[in-house]
Amino acid sequence: MSTTPTIVLVHGAFADAASWAPVTRALLDEGYEVAVPPVFNRSLTGDSAYIRSFVEQIDGPVILAGHSYGGAVITVAGVAENVVGLVYVAGYALDEGESLGALQGGFPDSDLAANLVYSPYPIDGSDPGTDVAVKPEAFPDIFAAGVPKEVSRVLAVSQRPLSAVAFSEAAPVAAWKTKPAWGIVSSADHTINPDVERFGYKRAKARRILELDAPHLVMMTHPEEVAKFITDAIDELA
Repeated sequence: MSTTPTIVLVHGAFADAASWAPVTRALLDEGYEVAVPPVFNRSLTGDSAYIRSFVEQIDGPVILAGHSYGGAVITVAGVAENVVGLVYVAGYALDEGESLGALQGGFPDSDLAANLVYSPYPIDGSDPGTDVAVKPEAFPDIFAAGVPKEVSRVLAVSQRPLSAVAFSEAAPVAAWKTKPAWGIVSSADHTINPDVERFGYKRAKARRILELDAPHLVMMTHPEEVAKFITDAIDELA
């Protein structure tokens, strides 16, 4: 069994595993074991349970890196016994009993709030749920700022929505209370107020906080810096 952690990259809302592609490639090129599972964006507890199950099937230690809503997911899934650290990348570091909405509610809205669209989706045996997505015309400037326009236009029409229930669902646990954490703040973020990121990381007593003059999709615009931040966290654990 390897003592070097497997790096599990967790994507957020309105994106998919491909959003991590530049960082994934950089880490693989350096010889790290990397996994990038899907997040279904249906509920915080459900998504976290899936990621925890995925992690627990890995033989050896794991370091979780979560972007955006993926930060909330690793906060809960990170209590898995083989998780040795949490890396937040422009993400939500929730407290136990806290929801995304509650954390965001303590700070001024980002530009995202006025550019969301809501649509119903069927739930077998229950009332319809509500999907939340970013207006495609606003997506390139708000969610994918800094990404080439020809790429951001494709991302805008292929985004993975987030169920509205995920905004109000409280985190049942906060793994950062027992696991070391690190955090990247995207200071030019128009999707999450950067102060939300800073507050969460400081509350989690992050070992190191890196401020980058970067947009929300920092792992696409600054992959080398993000990859190095993750590997530096691994070195600190060693």
